[in-house]
Amino acid sequence: MGPTKMKIAVLSGKGGTGKTFIAVNLAAAAQNATYLDCDIEEPNGHLFFKPANLQSEKVTVGIPFVAEKLCTGCRQCVEFCRFNALAYANNKLLIFDEVCHSCGGCILFCPEQALTEKAKVIGEVQRGISENVTVLTGMLNTGEPSGVPIIKKLLEKTATDDGLAVIDCPPGSACVVMESIRDADYCLLVAEPTLFGLHNLQMVWELVRLFEKPYGVVLNKCLDGDNPAEEFCREKQLKVLAKIAFDADLGRLNSNGIIAFRANQKYQKQFAQLLQAITREVQHETAVNP
Repeated sequence: MGPTKMKIAVLSGKGGTGKTFIAVNLAAAAQNATYLDCDIEEPNGHLFFKPANLQSEKVTVGIPFVAEKLCTGCRQCVEFCRFNALAYANNKLLIFDEVCHSCGGCILFCPEQALTEKAKVIGEVQRGISENVTVLTGMLNTGEPSGVPIIKKLLEKTATDDGLAVIDCPPGSACVVMESIRDADYCLLVAEPTLFGLHNLQMVWELVRLFEKPYGVVLNKCLDGDNPAEEFCREKQLKVLAKIAFDADLGRLNSNGIIAFRANQKYQKQFAQLLQAITREVQHETAVNP
């Protein structure tokens, strides 16, 4: 038996490594799971799950709004803002919503209390069901500077849930990725068998070490011959939990939006074993660091 509550974050240094493929199939392999698509700029996990009974909730942030009659033009808010979202010209305070990061500092710094906060919609969170999986999808509106509030909203929705939560992180190592792994019990790093894949594996490896998260590696699209990512894992003693071979049949399943675990007995067994391996890792970590 595994932990009743477990959060697995699936990461990759770039898009196209198979991160969503791994995350979707891990969630499908559990008896009770929540899949969180935190790749908010380009979510595609829903293309596999095809969730039913969709419900949508808008996500808003606070941005400054000026009462012009109270503004004296002291420019303290302009000097404070490091994102250049404020300017004072022609005796008027200008606010550029597109680059505002909603930190609220300008409102605090205004000595005349001329700035207040108004709500701005930056995206949405969708919730649906696909067999044994609750599917949560975050979607950031085009042009918004930060998707962190949507990541936070997604994670809030699983805070009290039991069962497995699989977090499909954005690619790379930016602040949205950091937010995605903050409360994870285990991080799964997905890598390709190329030099470029090795570079991107190093990127996320350094990130999870910085956050002191337990982690393991899945090597995807493996072929016969040299595998720089696998050699790196061997050199640094990184635990490889699974090697998934490059497979034309698997490619066809993915291109048609079919979950391999639900359609192919071979992958049903492989992902069940991967989930068991991760569960053992989390149990061991819990025993060592209760």
